[in-house]
Amino acid sequence: MRLPRAFRETLTLRAIVQCNLGLPRHLQTTLKLESLEDAVVLDDPKEDLLQDKRGCPAYVSPEILRAHRTYSGRAADMWSLGVILYTMLVGRYPFNDSEHASLFAKISRGYFVVPECLSSRGKCLIRSLLRREACERLSAADVLRHPWLARDPRNELPPRAAASHDRLVPDIQMDI
Repeated sequence: MRLPRAFRETLTLRAIVQCNLGLPRHLQTTLKLESLEDAVVLDDPKEDLLQDKRGCPAYVSPEILRAHRTYSGRAADMWSLGVILYTMLVGRYPFNDSEHASLFAKISRGYFVVPECLSSRGKCLIRSLLRREACERLSAADVLRHPWLARDPRNELPPRAAASHDRLVPDIQMDI
């Protein structure tokens, strides 16, 4: 979905979760935002401070958990994007617990493990989005310029294959 610039600069989504994103089967490299029901239109694009505590527990950022404080809606969106990216690439949440209090404690600590099987660029992007301090996270513009998104995946080997490329068997066709 491509939003007009003025609209992009005045919108914070607050509740980015995977169920709000659709992955068209024919375009597996494109995500489509399904709902804007929790979005906030900002009065001033330069000021994105919010106070409400909305969102799915698994995607909530550490600053939202701090009592009686405002937080950057855009930075919270980037945290949620990091949770989505981690979940899509790894197959599980970076922070998980059946009890909300324990889940929120894990999120507040900000400790998670990125599996070695991910590319270094993928690990870098996830770590850059899931920073405990909101001011240290990438912005949306930075994410779009990140090498993990700018690369052509058809020209790269998987991480394990890249490390041991001399053991790869090439695909060849033989006439028998």
